[in-house]
Amino acid sequence: MLRNPTSRALAVAGAVLLSLGATPQDTIVRPPKFDYTMTTLPNGLQVVFLEDHSTPIIHLSLWYHVGSKDEKAGRTGFAHLFEHLMFKGSKNVRADQHPSWITSIGGQANASTDEDATIFWQTVPAQYLPLVLWLEADRLGSLEVSEDKFLSEREVVKEERRMRVDNVPYGGLSEVIFDKAFTTHPYKHQTIGSMKDLESATIADVRGFYETYYVPNNATLTLVGDFDSKQALTLVQQYFGRIPQGKPVPRDIPKEPKPTAERRFTVEQPWPLPAVVVGYPIINDGHPDAYPLHILAKVLSDGQSSRIYRSMVYEKQLALAAFGDAKLIEHPNLFYAVAVIPQGRSTETALKELTAQVDAMKTAPITAEELNRAKRQFARDYILGRETIQQKALHLAHAVVIHNDITTADGEFDLFQKVTVEDVQRVARTYFTPESRFLITINPGPARTPAQGGGGDR
Repeated sequence: MLRNPTSRALAVAGAVLLSLGATPQDTIVRPPKFDYTMTTLPNGLQVVFLEDHSTPIIHLSLWYHVGSKDEKAGRTGFAHLFEHLMFKGSKNVRADQHPSWITSIGGQANASTDEDATIFWQTVPAQYLPLVLWLEADRLGSLEVSEDKFLSEREVVKEERRMRVDNVPYGGLSEVIFDKAFTTHPYKHQTIGSMKDLESATIADVRGFYETYYVPNNATLTLVGDFDSKQALTLVQQYFGRIPQGKPVPRDIPKEPKPTAERRFTVEQPWPLPAVVVGYPIINDGHPDAYPLHILAKVLSDGQSSRIYRSMVYEKQLALAAFGDAKLIEHPNLFYAVAVIPQGRSTETALKELTAQVDAMKTAPITAEELNRAKRQFARDYILGRETIQQKALHLAHAVVIHNDITTADGEFDLFQKVTVEDVQRVARTYFTPESRFLITINPGPARTPAQGGGGDR
């Protein structure tokens, strides 16, 4: 019997890539579907199990459906702050004991926060399943949110912001783009939060955030690995079932109004070289148009073989770097493309060329080879991205939390393979309209204080 998961994944990936390599009409070898089970406890906790007995380990992730988009104006950075506070001790666990415990048994643990979710995870030898369930349940049910811990972790987060954003050239690029692109939706601010908001936060604010969002009915537990589902469910019910359900979680997030005219901005940042940005509002992850938009972004702006890199950097030498992204997440977001301009080159000329390359997607369809190459790359990433038990848990939890539909963990493969050249051109015409476009020119300027954030208009 083939027991090595890496060999198995590579074998399937190879079959997929070979089938994609000849012609679009060839039969595509589809990867195996997940054999999962899903249930919901009486207190609202969603539970997903996927048994994988290839190695004697388990991966547990607990997703809280709260990210920076759930923060109010003037109170940014709370979701990320709570990622830190959740390691600072609970009723039966001392501060920082949780990750130390996991390490001591040969496991790994960490956490992450983005716009839509906060994720805590651990991978451990399979016999320690009761321990990790108890640890996660203890901090969900009895986290200690004290003022001294809050003040200490706030300083840690502020230093993280300095290291990743304020003191790094182009570290604040996302802040500039999203601050200008959004007027209303909280995607306007970044997950790290602003220094000003972190400074003004109070312990009452923090406790209110915890009581609102860190409740069983706002959480999804995903367990993948070497375990018995019936026994695991008994343990989950034992440890998590006793935690009371919280109040209904508010989802009163303001929608971004549809733009009616092109917007132009000129800002200054303390960066060595200027940059230009062109962007457009697009749809959310899971929408039917999201799949051709993924393909479009890969062809247009992903890597040195992309259209904008070839044009801006190689052929016309208007930029030192050019890249872009279709940010497809829970709520409608952005497609944007960026070019960093060398000294002596015109930002206006570069901005016109960057805009022209995006506009060309509406009139000059991608080729069949570009489409097939993008599909091959997706098939490769899809297969190798489901190789480990952690990656399998990620796919399943993302489908539940972000799509609210666990079947998309498997179904997206087929949706991508069905994208046509016409689909890609259609979404370009739908979303890349002059009236929805925003253009940003970022010029080098004096150093700005952290509180000034994304820079001012000129």
